[in-house]
Amino acid sequence: MKSIGEKIKEYRQKNHMTQEQLASWLNVTFQTVSKWETGVSHS
Repeated sequence: MKSIGEKIKEYRQKNHMTQEQLASWLNVTFQTVSKWETGVSHS
């Protein structure tokens, strides 16, 4: 079973987005997206 971070990364890559682009779309920092994808943070 994939983690939420793996699913976020898969979605982002499937849609040809950088972490910066996804972060801008979600109105968060790219560091937040990175933490989600690596499992460092769950919030």
